[in-house]
Amino acid sequence: MNNILDIKSPAEGQAGAVKSDYGLDNHGLVDLNRVYWNLPTEALYEEAIFRGEGKITQQGAFVTNTGKHTARAANDKFVTREPESESHVWWGQYNRPYSNDKFSELLARVQGYLQGRDVFVQDTYCGADERWRLPVRVVTELAWHSMFVRNMFVAPKTNEEYRRHVPQFTVLAVTGFKAFPQVDATPSQTVIAINFAQKLCIIGNSGYAGEIKKSVFTIMNYLLPLQGVMTMHCSANVGKRGDTALFFGLSGTGKTTLSADPRRGLIGDDEHGWSDDGIFNFEGGCYAKVISLSPTAEPQIHAATHRFGTILENVMFDPVTRIIDLDDDTRTENTRASYPLEFIDNAVPGKVGGHPKNIIFLTCDAQGVMPPIAKLSVPQALYHFVSGYTSKIAGTEIGLGEEPEITFSTCYGGPFMVHRPAFYAELLRRKIERHGVDCWLLNTGWVGGPYGVGKRISIKYTRTMLNHTLDGMLADVQFATDPVFGFQVPKSCPDIPDGVMNPAAAWPSQDAYMKRYKGLASRFIDNFKKFEDDCPDDVKAAGPKI
Repeated sequence: MNNILDIKSPAEGQAGAVKSDYGLDNHGLVDLNRVYWNLPTEALYEEAIFRGEGKITQQGAFVTNTGKHTARAANDKFVTREPESESHVWWGQYNRPYSNDKFSELLARVQGYLQGRDVFVQDTYCGADERWRLPVRVVTELAWHSMFVRNMFVAPKTNEEYRRHVPQFTVLAVTGFKAFPQVDATPSQTVIAINFAQKLCIIGNSGYAGEIKKSVFTIMNYLLPLQGVMTMHCSANVGKRGDTALFFGLSGTGKTTLSADPRRGLIGDDEHGWSDDGIFNFEGGCYAKVISLSPTAEPQIHAATHRFGTILENVMFDPVTRIIDLDDDTRTENTRASYPLEFIDNAVPGKVGGHPKNIIFLTCDAQGVMPPIAKLSVPQALYHFVSGYTSKIAGTEIGLGEEPEITFSTCYGGPFMVHRPAFYAELLRRKIERHGVDCWLLNTGWVGGPYGVGKRISIKYTRTMLNHTLDGMLADVQFATDPVFGFQVPKSCPDIPDGVMNPAAAWPSQDAYMKRYKGLASRFIDNFKKFEDDCPDDVKAAGPKI
């Protein structure tokens, strides 16, 4: 906000009360108007409402419109090419090279843009494990973005800790700043640029808060694997017996929904590290997709959408009654809720767990041919990890249509991976083999036919299969070898109809089913050719056979 009239804002008197000794001048940010340091959620509510950034809905959730960008701008992300990190980076579609000179010019203009403007600062940590956490500073132009950061990351515990906080990486989220494509060599006015040498990330011309979260995840995906810590786009929970489970998957496949299980403690819903000590959450909150959220199937997440402290992105509401409508996709399919992890009743307070007993790879198969659940050998698990097959659901990225699209997002999070996929896969192999982890493929997609013909597997059936898997009940059932992919498919599962367990039987034509299944297998084979040179022989041999 460019407060040229110097209008007094609600939290102005407390703007510097929780200030770090490591000032913004260390980032070249000078001649700012007013800096609001580490304001609590209540003060940020007041500031956001005062500045017209959103509204308060019935029961207290804050709702906002993210503007032009209602999803990640994947094509506008860059990584600066510099000597120290250059040999480690997987250059290409997800890590587009950017020159140091261009980054310096971009930063200089961002610094100039912020002069005379109010900014909000949150000094936080990424990582619940103190040994591996990264001190992160996020400077935002919007008050509600600062509230998002406070929800999503781990906050210092005392004012003294805030005062001594020195960031090891800084994110400048400057919503009103626009890049000049002709000058900055960007495809649009939106830019997300990471510089590992300068320990700095710039986000310009996007109000979508998910860019902040995923930029920090990208940074962790570069730093921690170099130290032997596996970084994962997954959710995690733990049973009463201490059995931790990991759920890998892209947006829309069920990571958040399936991990928020009342019977199990929630470690986190999206981003985790796996060290020699066990699993730890990177974040302090959840960022759930809430379109058509069910109060019966997803009661805890649904309840969180009605609480003070929750941020609702692009959710429609009645301006008179302030009642939200989670079924309304007028603005986007990718409606989101950001809320503290503690809003889930069974959240694990320390956000850490032991080494996992089970790993679940989630896929949303819109072709309607994959089995609902299958057990994987270690090479098969690594093959599917590197492949990252699912169907993109409308709204999670700019440019997606209504119908799901087949996609292979390596490591179940390709846009956020910085190293080559085989590097992460080898690290995952060592963890799985060392700790004897069972690996499964769980399909949350369609049965009885592809999208538009069949129907999506009910969340009730999916959760039942998952619960039986985690409880060890599938150990006593008979398995059959899949004729195409070779993994082991349970012939039956307690409380699940046979028609669900056998997808081929639900198709009206077996020939049509097998033709579609082999067609999907061909897509797997073609996709994996990109990774064959880096992968060991047993992983290459673990793919489908036609």
